[in-house]
Amino acid sequence: MITWRVERENSGSGARRASWWWPVGWLLAAGWAAAFPLVSDVGTHRVWGVCAAFGYTAAAVASRVLPRPRAVRVPVVLALAGAVVLPLLLLVLTGQAQSEVDVIERSGRLLYATGTPYLDAPRRVEEYTPYLPGMALLGIPRALLGEHGWAARYFGDARVWCAAVFLACLVASRAVVRQRGQRRRPGGGVRSHVGSHVPDGDARFAAVTAVLIASPVVALPLCVSGVDLPLAGLCVLAIAFAVHGRPVAAGLVLAAACSLKWTAWPALPVVVALLGRAWGARPALRCAGTAIAGTALLILPSALLSPGQMVEQVLAFPTGRGELATPATSPLPGRLLAEQGATGWAVAVTLLLCGASAVGVSLVLRPPRDAVGAADRLAIGLSVAFLLAPAGRFGYLALPVLLVVWARSVGAGSVGARWSGTGSADARWSGTRSVSAPSSRTGSAPPDRDADAQLATAGAGRRS
Repeated sequence: MITWRVERENSGSGARRASWWWPVGWLLAAGWAAAFPLVSDVGTHRVWGVCAAFGYTAAAVASRVLPRPRAVRVPVVLALAGAVVLPLLLLVLTGQAQSEVDVIERSGRLLYATGTPYLDAPRRVEEYTPYLPGMALLGIPRALLGEHGWAARYFGDARVWCAAVFLACLVASRAVVRQRGQRRRPGGGVRSHVGSHVPDGDARFAAVTAVLIASPVVALPLCVSGVDLPLAGLCVLAIAFAVHGRPVAAGLVLAAACSLKWTAWPALPVVVALLGRAWGARPALRCAGTAIAGTALLILPSALLSPGQMVEQVLAFPTGRGELATPATSPLPGRLLAEQGATGWAVAVTLLLCGASAVGVSLVLRPPRDAVGAADRLAIGLSVAFLLAPAGRFGYLALPVLLVVWARSVGAGSVGARWSGTGSADARWSGTRSVSAPSSRTGSAPPDRDADAQLATAGAGRRS
């Protein structure tokens, strides 16, 4: 795993393995990027591919010829420069973007001027807004700044704000994980711990995050559209809050995510199940209530102003049942079935509902107990949805990948002794064991006690 490799880069066996897998990894990324100018007819993809191919190639060479530890750090900087900084500046300042960026910025202008992000009578695909009203907020800077001058072009671009939300959520999730000191349970009782911050934890997280952003999984969408990045960042932040028993904060973050795209809605039952398993029914209900109320407050104004257009553009159009055909036509299983006519579309929707039901049943029977479990369960649910939806794109699958990598890079662990506040979030990855502070009621608790036993004891304490 990438976290293990970054952490072990200075060890003997890790250094020997890194001497070849870093160059190979960057070369694979360079090959992937170099394919875009050859096979893609999308201008933004071609520009990104040329810039990123040079950046990844330079990273591969540097990782092979430079001495350690620069053999890891310098290539990451080169990859970030070639795959993120250069193409993003070039595309933004020259006004090149995928249609999603124009849609967000237009919806921002409409929301600012009329109170609703949806056109009354769209005639072309480009005039549709297949997002919920919250996404239009990322287009407000364009409405306020305009497009005159390089500063207005850059800071008004929706991609910049999508990336800013994504990065802010990643940093905030790390801040939640590394919090230490005394912690109060949502249902009552006080829990304290010590040693919840290993000094190299932040450096390790920064290294893994830099590699993730430099990888094609994040770099490509960040430069050309960025529309799914805020959703990904908000989902991981909601999971982080839930693991640490902060239901209201998790609910507010979920409300923000669910007001962007309906594809964020599966995160709500996952986070609620995590809270119910880790902290009890009352915090789970508080989170659900906060998320539902917040989402309604963000969506209802636009829904009341333009209900018909919202249904047509947000629900019918993305699922292939709108008046115009959706451009999301990647040959995924659901799309291939939908192309067979009404029967094929019905089969795809039926399979989608069955997959969603299976994930839902798993949340009831075996709710996730930690951040890794919650992120994996959400990734599975989203993958099923993207694969079986009547319309979709391969790029949507980047969101599940982000969830899986994040949970393993930020210091995720079990509720009982890793993320819940009884032990160090970093200790699991550093190979050390944290020491729990003595409880005023039960004495000193063993730091490696099973998570379920800890939760049962806490529940008994609340009932008493």
